[in-house]
Amino acid sequence: MASQGLFSAAKSMKSVKLKFRIPYYTEWGQSLLVCGSEPTLGSWNVKKGLLLSPVHQDDQLIWTATISVPCQFSCGYRYYVVDDAKNVLRWEMGNERRLSIPHLLSEGHTLELRDLWQEMPWRGCGVAVAMFSVRSEDDIGVGEFLDLKLLVDWAVESGFHLVQLLPINDTSVHRMWWDSYPYSSLSVFALHPLYLRVQALSKNLPEDVKSEIRNAKERLDGKDVDYEATMATKLSIAKKVFMQEKDLILNSSSFHKFFSENEDWLKPYAAFCFLRDFFETSDHSQWGCFSNYSKDKLEKLVSKDALHYDTICFHYYIQFHLHLQLSEAAEYARAKGVVLKGDLPIGVDRNSVDTWVYPTLFRMNTSTGAPPDYFAKNGQNWGFPTYNWEEMSKDNYGWWRARLTQMGKYFTAYRIDHILGFFRIWELPDNAMTGLIGKFRPSIPLSQEELEREGIWDFDRLTRPYVRKEFLQENFGDSWILIAANFFKEYLDRYEFKEECNTEKKIAAKVHSCAEKSLLPESKDKIRCDLFDLLKNIVLIRDLEHDKSFYPRFNLEDTSSFRDLDDHSKNVLKRLYYDYYFHRQDKLWRQNALKTLPALLNSSDMLACGEDLGLIPACVHPVMQELGLIGLRIQRMPSEPDLEFGIPSQYSYMTVCAPSCHDCSTLRAWWEEDEERRHRFFKSVIGSDDLPPSQCVPELAHLIIRQHIESPSMWAIFPLQDLLALKEEYMTRPATEETINDPTNPKHYWRYRVHVTMESLIKDKELKTTIKDLIQGTGRSYPHIGEAERQLSQETAALALGKQ
Repeated sequence: MASQGLFSAAKSMKSVKLKFRIPYYTEWGQSLLVCGSEPTLGSWNVKKGLLLSPVHQDDQLIWTATISVPCQFSCGYRYYVVDDAKNVLRWEMGNERRLSIPHLLSEGHTLELRDLWQEMPWRGCGVAVAMFSVRSEDDIGVGEFLDLKLLVDWAVESGFHLVQLLPINDTSVHRMWWDSYPYSSLSVFALHPLYLRVQALSKNLPEDVKSEIRNAKERLDGKDVDYEATMATKLSIAKKVFMQEKDLILNSSSFHKFFSENEDWLKPYAAFCFLRDFFETSDHSQWGCFSNYSKDKLEKLVSKDALHYDTICFHYYIQFHLHLQLSEAAEYARAKGVVLKGDLPIGVDRNSVDTWVYPTLFRMNTSTGAPPDYFAKNGQNWGFPTYNWEEMSKDNYGWWRARLTQMGKYFTAYRIDHILGFFRIWELPDNAMTGLIGKFRPSIPLSQEELEREGIWDFDRLTRPYVRKEFLQENFGDSWILIAANFFKEYLDRYEFKEECNTEKKIAAKVHSCAEKSLLPESKDKIRCDLFDLLKNIVLIRDLEHDKSFYPRFNLEDTSSFRDLDDHSKNVLKRLYYDYYFHRQDKLWRQNALKTLPALLNSSDMLACGEDLGLIPACVHPVMQELGLIGLRIQRMPSEPDLEFGIPSQYSYMTVCAPSCHDCSTLRAWWEEDEERRHRFFKSVIGSDDLPPSQCVPELAHLIIRQHIESPSMWAIFPLQDLLALKEEYMTRPATEETINDPTNPKHYWRYRVHVTMESLIKDKELKTTIKDLIQGTGRSYPHIGEAERQLSQETAALALGKQ
């Protein structure tokens, strides 16, 4: 790319001054350097390149340097970010710059090169927010699909090319607040009625309905989402409008088109919702003759002759209007050049439409989760059944392909939740409540023969909970005899859990029963937790399907069962543990991912990003690179084992970077959680030995956000809460209240609402300008407002998504 110069023409000259000028923000201890093809600029030896000096101009940091060059000077050059020893930290992507001195430039005059950091290929910025968290002047208690139009407007005016959402599928399994968890789908195809705007159902709403809507808006306009009240109110109002207009809508050509394109999932969904409400449970094993799905039974359930046909049609009607409203918002985003990014959950609820209609695709006697990691020391148990990949492969993963096709109607990009699940999944028995005692599926276990060759033979000792009397005394004090009598029986020189409490679910039920009878000496939660720990005090897990196959318990060295073994057994088991978790599975998991992931990626034109946080096997990133999948980088959860905090300037291009995400505390809350940690962050990341502020003040948020925007990552996507930290006015709410999810709590209530409306944020020119200036000053693309520029913006976004 040729640089643009500002010069004055005059008489011929022997030499001229060449001034380099480029705006660029660096971190502490970093400098900008220009290196080029001529000796004056180091002959492409960065150590001999020309260092630039920084100067602040308004809100920009400008780097400059001036040298004398001959009148016929020409060269190639490039800018580099270096440390104090001129070690290269990063450099401009794309082709080298070219420079030729204009012939008419007078001797002694200055040619000023006004460059911008050259970042190729394209990079963009986005904002992430849960649909339920959005607040507007028109919503009823929760964000609604039509609010996305306001969010898109704010995004464009702030310089963002992307809006990212959490899953938006129907999760109404229990018909209570538990359903606020957006990753446990009732149906992977149906949209959530929670996000319906009832005012948009009809242009002829009766006055009593309008009055009810006004009252509901006021009553439900709370600090957080009241999930149950909001759902009940919306469905009640929608039912009244449906009864008034059902014939008009159901006979319309637009409805018939929607129905014909979606009936494969829409009819089972409507039938399921009817049966759920009729039997007052989503557990389809309790539905008598309807427990086992068949097409004949389905057709009877949705027959026009059925007495409950209006109820079936009501579910059609709700999904039709949700489709219209989300489609309107999605089209609006496309017209504005904004990428709408969805979220593909890894699992489905075990009591869902999908497990009812396609039971062979799921292992219903198992549960899905994650091993211990940054989020939870005992692992996570999500409760979903694991997938039967062998069965899914028989029609080339048709169920997955249909999911992606459906998502592609609304979204331009999507996040694959827990992409590791397509390599292997952490599988737990369905009687587990925590996520620690699991194994990977698929995986190559330790065989009995293999263990015996290594001198390991006492499998009874290694696979049973190792409970000694002193453990009971240590955990339960003077009450240990009472606990032992209720939960244990003596076994050799140790204790063994009784049959009625030898699983986590059984223990929980027994503890609850004892608590109701006032038989427990202290908090039932503590006793349950202590009993769980004793139950998990094992070294090997026996495979329930193959009793001569074993899996090493995660973090087995932490157990007293392991510590009481002889040295030979310890050494063997440590070596086999490392082999199982970090070596022997790589080829198998790679093969698995290369079977399953292409089916997803080839099902739509959407850009795919993979959530690759946690314990990452060595095979994952090479496969993601091979398939062109974008990874996720969260600064406080670096993938490098020797780093406490990620370094955004060193991220690779094929990544999405962010300071936080919905599964962890916000930037503000994280900063306030740990004084010693923020000292370390301030020193290692900010490069300062000063005392860090106790709160994440706007200046600090600005610096951290700027680091991410400057990174080489294709996308820098920020939670809306972190962006609001850029202005003190929006920091009045306690930081802890802005966290969306607590992964350590399986019954967490997902109910966070932004405390300001989108209309207010759109009017806040100061915040929008702050964000846009950050983006403009770092070479990332940003939307332009205006028809001609908007078209360019759309083309740029399309290029980034690989669509042209």
